[in-house]
Amino acid sequence: MDTERQAPLAEDTQGYPLLDTIDSPESLRRLSPEQLPQLCAEIRHFLLEALSVNPGHLGANLGVVEITVALHYVYDTPEDRIVWDVGHQAYVHKLLTGRREDFHTLRTWGGLAGFPIPSESPYDTFAAGHASNSISAALGMAVGAELQHDERRVVALIGDGAMSGGMAFEGLNNASSFPNNLLIILNDNNMSIDRNVGGLNRHMVKLLTSPAYNNVRYQSYRVLRKLHLVEEHQRQGLLRFNNRLKALLSGQSNFFDSFNIRYLGPVDGHDVVELVQILRDIKDMKGPRLLHLATTKGKGYTPAEQEPTIWHAPGKFDPATGERLKSCSTRPEPPKFQDVFGHTLVELAERDERIVGVTPAMPTGCSMTYMMERFPDRSFDVGIAEEHAVTFSSGLAHEGFIPVCNIYSTFMQRAYDQLIHDVALTETHVVFCLDRAGLVGEDGATHQGAFDLAYLRTIPGMTVCSPYDEVQLRQLMYSACFDWQGPIAIRYPRGAGSVVDWRQPLTSYPYAQARSLRGGGRQLCFLTLGPIGVSVTEVVDRLRGEGYEVGQIDLVFAKPLDTARLQEAFAESAALITVEEGCLAGGVGSAILQLAMESGYRGRIKTLGLPDEFIAHGSPAQQRAYCGLDAESIYRAARELLPDDRAKAE
Repeated sequence: MDTERQAPLAEDTQGYPLLDTIDSPESLRRLSPEQLPQLCAEIRHFLLEALSVNPGHLGANLGVVEITVALHYVYDTPEDRIVWDVGHQAYVHKLLTGRREDFHTLRTWGGLAGFPIPSESPYDTFAAGHASNSISAALGMAVGAELQHDERRVVALIGDGAMSGGMAFEGLNNASSFPNNLLIILNDNNMSIDRNVGGLNRHMVKLLTSPAYNNVRYQSYRVLRKLHLVEEHQRQGLLRFNNRLKALLSGQSNFFDSFNIRYLGPVDGHDVVELVQILRDIKDMKGPRLLHLATTKGKGYTPAEQEPTIWHAPGKFDPATGERLKSCSTRPEPPKFQDVFGHTLVELAERDERIVGVTPAMPTGCSMTYMMERFPDRSFDVGIAEEHAVTFSSGLAHEGFIPVCNIYSTFMQRAYDQLIHDVALTETHVVFCLDRAGLVGEDGATHQGAFDLAYLRTIPGMTVCSPYDEVQLRQLMYSACFDWQGPIAIRYPRGAGSVVDWRQPLTSYPYAQARSLRGGGRQLCFLTLGPIGVSVTEVVDRLRGEGYEVGQIDLVFAKPLDTARLQEAFAESAALITVEEGCLAGGVGSAILQLAMESGYRGRIKTLGLPDEFIAHGSPAQQRAYCGLDAESIYRAARELLPDDRAKAE
């Protein structure tokens, strides 16, 4: 199999003769180094076949095949620790650590997670759903090993954009502060290197990773110590000198020098035999060091190499032709919320040159790409750096712009301090559009947008709202930019909404006002927030068809609540059910419970939302059913509160 180019996919006539023998890293180590290139080719073939029918993260995993094989071949895992960052590049790791037979269950309800999870395997040393945490976690492990006088080795593998996160730099800055032998591997899939890995650079890599060279270097340092010509506190100066010498001889320099971390590379990350040799040479080096590997995202599959953004997570596809499979439905379908956001942002930017767009490395995922195409000078992708994105947006707002900052709900958690200190305290007018709010499906616990309502409600001066459908999203975006002041968060879910004819004229929405969707809720009134209300409307219509007096109020705002409209509901309805696709602890339901208690409401109130646990991966429908947020569960919850004894028997 040609690992350089593989499209169309070569017909698999021989199965996986090497991969079929690997059920653990121990069995991997029985292979000879010369067999590893064939194993890597088989792994790529396996990934293409498996992920073409059960979609997941393809491009990043094709790019780390050789790195993963080499790491498990050289290191004594799981005793030696490998910390992954970002976690979606760990599929090959799962294949090699006893989970190949279950790989078909990847990202499905009850199956393997799409990210490393310690509860799933002892080889998963640390959770890795968000980016940029590997260096800090691995440094803690490496320092812990030193404190315990343990010989175990620790490796942090960071890549696929994660190095741009501020936490990665914090870890780098601290790595040389304590005794440790941490190895950081930078999987650089955005850097091209000379394919002829030769010349002076190759010589320098071999020299600086050579055990003989490093033994001489260490022994020389010991002699200088004994002669009292150098003290321990001068060790970092010698390291900096060594790095400067390499830069002088090779004509290359790098900013890792300033962190007092020994830098090695760049090295071809797809030469598995050479990688094994390098890792063997450097695994017993003392002190923190960084090995820079140059790789290609989507390696070995032409479509993925040529369009890495699309093939990051392409969905179902034909591996032989590279054709991505789409729905066969001919009926008009509602758009994705993210696309409504993207197109609406362009319309707003066309009306006012103060509108600017900001995203932390998710322009395609959040559809900021439309803004980037139309107004490239007013669009800013700041990399995986949510904290920076929030404060950067605040800085723009202070200069008179209207920043629309789009961050996935789960990633906004990382910028909580910046929301408070850099935005809310100064009442800065920044519009935050939180994509992927609520249950997100197959990405699972690390990516659920479960907590935004709870943590945003705690911030003074923050406006928090959620649209019922695509048309209302446009209204909220328009008003947030032009009518309202201060920090504003608009949350909406992943995937399609419910309105096909969504491109309605942009109009204002009244601030902090709920709306009645179904009146006459004398027996029961639903209080809903966001698109989950569409499912509730169906339940309300079903109950009304059965003769019950049931109503529904679309809250629209989680903060501030429309207290006047809620007081009317307290006076009119014998029972209330709040429904939100967010955590119940601290969510909208809890706010209404507090208001109802303060108002002396004597009816029954039931709150529906996400339970106090991390919701596992699966389809959104499976997750909603588990959480009691599917239509049937909502219907049963309503029947329990309605005056009908037969409901209890059912």
